[in-house]
Amino acid sequence: MRCPTYPSDLTDAQWALIEPLLPAAHWDGRKEKHPRRDIVDAILYVNQTGCAWRYLPVDFPPWQTVYWHFQRWEERRVTEKIVDVVRRRLRQDLDRDPEPSAAVMDSQTVDAADTVGADTRGYDAGKKINGRKRFIITDTQGLLLAVMVRPASVQDRTGATSLLLGLVLFFSCRTVFADQGFSGRLVTWAADVLRLTLHIIGKPPGQKGFQVHPRRWVIERTNGWLLLRRRLARDYERHPTTSEALIRWAAIDQITRRITRGHPATRPGPRPLEHL
Repeated sequence: MRCPTYPSDLTDAQWALIEPLLPAAHWDGRKEKHPRRDIVDAILYVNQTGCAWRYLPVDFPPWQTVYWHFQRWEERRVTEKIVDVVRRRLRQDLDRDPEPSAAVMDSQTVDAADTVGADTRGYDAGKKINGRKRFIITDTQGLLLAVMVRPASVQDRTGATSLLLGLVLFFSCRTVFADQGFSGRLVTWAADVLRLTLHIIGKPPGQKGFQVHPRRWVIERTNGWLLLRRRLARDYERHPTTSEALIRWAAIDQITRRITRGHPATRPGPRPLEHL
């Protein structure tokens, strides 16, 4: 096993949380030549630095091996399972019920690279961006519940129907907070079809400049966390499902770091004068 070298590498405590949630060794009948921790570290390195798979440093396993594991784990929905388990663990650490009763929904439009085909990209006229749109649902702590990636041309109300349907099927949430982009017929549809209350939180009258909005700020913070990872600041993936997987890996890294650290990340204060 390689020695931890990069800031994106897992700590021992993080790996202790993730390792038991991966598929059993040799689950597909193939012998694994490289330590799984190195595979996960390589995935997180790509996510954090934004480099192409082929540009992985030589101290990681071969990029073909890393990408093969990445894809095979996604076929078994491994990241969805890990996100669910570590999110429940963190909510328990925060003295909250493991299953959230309320959620927050938002969309985020990002540019798409030339590796994204015309069939999975679109133009967001409101944001004036040619790329993809991420539909994200979190709990009221900003912890990821579900993500869906679609062309940027997809309207918020249209994309939200599938996301809300999945929320009702797999979670106990019956209250969702969202911004004005999800207002209108979607509110009525959610109430009549899904028996779900969709609260629209709009801008206060006369608002000028930036202002923190109740409930919505947690998912805005989550969107900001995603953009800190260079691979997610722009969409490079040929398939939307790959983008969704990388978003879940980012959530896994963020949640496990918070569990092992014991508190949210804080901005460092000013250094003492003697160190300036």
